[in-house]
Amino acid sequence: MNTHVGIDVGARSLSVAWRQHDRTAGSANFEQTRAGHAKLIKRLRSLKPERIVLEATGVYYLDIATALVDKGLPVAVINPKSFHHFAQLKLARSKTDPIDAALLAEYAACLRPPLWTPPSTTALALRDIGRQINRLTKARTQAKNRLHAFHAKHETLSLLIEDQIEAIAALKARIERLKQAARDLMKAAPGLAAQHKCLMSASGVGEASAIALLAELSVLPTHLKAPQVSRHAGLDVRLCQSGTSVSKAARLSKTGNAYLRSALFMPAMTAVRRNPPARAFYEALVHRGKKKMQALAAVMRKYLTGLWACMQRGETFDPTKLFSACHLARG
Repeated sequence: MNTHVGIDVGARSLSVAWRQHDRTAGSANFEQTRAGHAKLIKRLRSLKPERIVLEATGVYYLDIATALVDKGLPVAVINPKSFHHFAQLKLARSKTDPIDAALLAEYAACLRPPLWTPPSTTALALRDIGRQINRLTKARTQAKNRLHAFHAKHETLSLLIEDQIEAIAALKARIERLKQAARDLMKAAPGLAAQHKCLMSASGVGEASAIALLAELSVLPTHLKAPQVSRHAGLDVRLCQSGTSVSKAARLSKTGNAYLRSALFMPAMTAVRRNPPARAFYEALVHRGKKKMQALAAVMRKYLTGLWACMQRGETFDPTKLFSACHLARG
């Protein structure tokens, strides 16, 4: 008897439903605690499911997904956007935790998504550090913009300016402390250190960008192909064409990892300015009528392909393998 399980993950509870004979056969709720996880695992072992599906939402799914895999249970972690479209396809009119759990079980039965492999503890720690650095960097940029606004105003209190300068210094110190923590993690994990060195070999990728990229890419399954990694980053192109009346311009899906796209932006910008093959490719796209941001996104996608290959093969980054020489010849 094939059993498929859906788990709707919340901050405090887990709503579980299982499907047998093409219909929902049962449901239950468990606490989002270690004790609750233990009870859930006991129930799932008795069901002997073929697939357990949950969404990769926030940080709450990770602990339960890892716990299930550690106990030998078949877990598939899916993109929330994919499940959202599935719910629309099923014409789901209401949205509650039990309904979502039942739909996830049906998703498992219909689509049979691939099994999930949990990343290493070190890779997860590096990802958490990288994302915190990203958040603090954005906060520092905002603080610098506020300081600029204070200076632009004639009668700003000196106390406010001093306070803003101190805030920027504090953020800088926190970012540096986290960068050192990332260095220590990579030093303790030779594989991560080697991959970091490969990323640093790319034109436009500095230490901060390399840490941010490695933080997101090191947790991905190594068997993923370049197009799959591009989709994970939301850099795949979405078409909208139907018959002769619907033909919208292609655009990025942006349904993937926003942290990874953010980490690729500055390296691509630098490459367009300083790397001849990348610049020639960018200019060729603009000459063909692409908008500048579209051309830059294409460079980001190319860079991601090359960086992923370098990480898997342990090679230094070579832009000539990504960008055709014909673009240089035209320039």
